[in-house]
Amino acid sequence: MQEVRLEQDAGGVARIVLARAEKHNAMSARMMGELVEAAETVAEDESIRVVVLAADGGTFCAGGDLAWMREQFEADRTTRVRESSRIARALGALYALPQPLIGMVHGNAFGGGLGLISVCDVAVGVRTARFALTEVKLGLIPANIGPYVVHRLGGARAASIFMNGRVFTGDEAMALGLLTRAVEAEALEEAVEAEVAPYLQCAPGAVRDAKRLLRDLAGEVSGEDVDMAIDALADRWETAEAREGIAAFFEKRRAPWVES
Repeated sequence: MQEVRLEQDAGGVARIVLARAEKHNAMSARMMGELVEAAETVAEDESIRVVVLAADGGTFCAGGDLAWMREQFEADRTTRVRESSRIARALGALYALPQPLIGMVHGNAFGGGLGLISVCDVAVGVRTARFALTEVKLGLIPANIGPYVVHRLGGARAASIFMNGRVFTGDEAMALGLLTRAVEAEALEEAVEAEVAPYLQCAPGAVRDAKRLLRDLAGEVSGEDVDMAIDALADRWETAEAREGIAAFFEKRRAPWVES
């Protein structure tokens, strides 16, 4: 793997690390495929008791790679649906992990980065980090991440961030339920270790079964919702707004809907 790193210590803790720091960990087609590979490897390893999702560099995840998205404007419908499903598969593989998944959010997270946080069972982030569902600013929608964001936050709280692209900080992310804890940057590693430690005092099989039961009781993101979201993103890629929004980003100019 080139854009995701999988680490494991002797105590049964694995880390899946986004390793595309030079691109602010924007999710490329390769990264999404490698996230699936890493998650499937971890899921099959019974020696792994807890998983931490982390990232290199200064940014946790800038969202979907816009160069990859721009390629979809020239693709046919079948290709668009296939490419849209890459995000869904990556999120779905992490969401399906039988082990507890703890997000370690050390920096900003936008767009798809919020989807990655939303599939975690617990997420600890820094107070100064910035968060936003920025898709609508680009003429896109938070489609494939949407089922997981709404499932985590609930409809009412998701409505406050889902359609306006506004930026919020770690404290509000905690109030919304996106983060479990918001801490100072220097306390992040210790806070994540504090979340990991209790699991290592529990029977591994019981922890997995408890996670399974919790999902059954609380309800899961449905396959129907995921399929609908895949199609919704493919549809949005076909619009003039999306084409114009991505073009404005790369040309470093305002999109026509931005007030001067």
